[in-house]
Amino acid sequence: MNNAQMSVRVGLFFLLGVALIWITHQSLTGSKLGRDDGYDLTTRFATIKELKAGDEVRLAGVTVGAVEATRLSGRHAEVVMRISDGIEVAADSVATIAMSRLLGSNYVSLTLGSPNSRAIAPGSMLRSEDTPGLNTVISQVGEIGRKVEQALTQFAGALGTDGSSDGLMGKLNAVIDDNAAKIDAITTNLEIVTTRLRDGEGTLGKLLTEEQGYNDLVLAIAEIRSAAESANAFMTEAESMVVHLKRGEGTLGTLMYDETAAANLRLTMSNLQELSNKLNSGEGTLGRLINDDELYLEAQSTIQKVNRAVDGLADQGPITAVGVAANSLF
Repeated sequence: MNNAQMSVRVGLFFLLGVALIWITHQSLTGSKLGRDDGYDLTTRFATIKELKAGDEVRLAGVTVGAVEATRLSGRHAEVVMRISDGIEVAADSVATIAMSRLLGSNYVSLTLGSPNSRAIAPGSMLRSEDTPGLNTVISQVGEIGRKVEQALTQFAGALGTDGSSDGLMGKLNAVIDDNAAKIDAITTNLEIVTTRLRDGEGTLGKLLTEEQGYNDLVLAIAEIRSAAESANAFMTEAESMVVHLKRGEGTLGTLMYDETAAANLRLTMSNLQELSNKLNSGEGTLGRLINDDELYLEAQSTIQKVNRAVDGLADQGPITAVGVAANSLF
């Protein structure tokens, strides 16, 4: 093998190695061979959290592109995203930087946006929201831990678990020591009460131990429930009656709400009162009959004369009968 062939082979191996290195780099960074495919979108963040070119761009969790470049723009960090052709991003979509796993790489997450939103134009600026990073979350968790530790320390001091008499536990122990005799008496009484209940003494003990007492209680409760149902039915009927009265239905409703019937009733009562006054004062024939004894005696005498005349008519002729009747009456 001459030197020329050896040089050609070495050159081919070198070019093949460079190509493999480049292809590996493109695969690891997520870049594509054809940069002319797709369109660019730009968004801004306060910090890109170690986001780098080649990281994925996901729309609703689906990879739709990659980060083209990152750069500073004033007091913001800009991210240029390369979106694949055929993928439409809503104009009101929001970009955030998310983490694929706890120790994984970051990526740009895009929301779907509203259904009625138009597609954003290529090269436009997309709205973004900053989310707390892992370091911020760890710092916040540490701050919460410190606050919890302080709260527990204060709580322990308030309880007096350190043995001080000014704490809650110390005061509670002092109260228990001062009232030990009363606590013993209460405990003894509770023991006596529970013993009597167990032995079936007293009303509550009988209810707990005797079947008949329990049955009587159940029967009484059933009767109370029945009485309550009857009361509810009565109240329902009373409400219905009140409704009919308010509508002016029935005699009583008419008297209560019909002005004409009420006026007639008042007139009738007035006439009855006037009539009773006249009868009491002896006015008129009926009043004189009720209050004048002489008129009653005269009427009784007349009735007796009529009876005698009728008795005499049976024994006399027609003409004689007329004369007898006239004589008897006058």
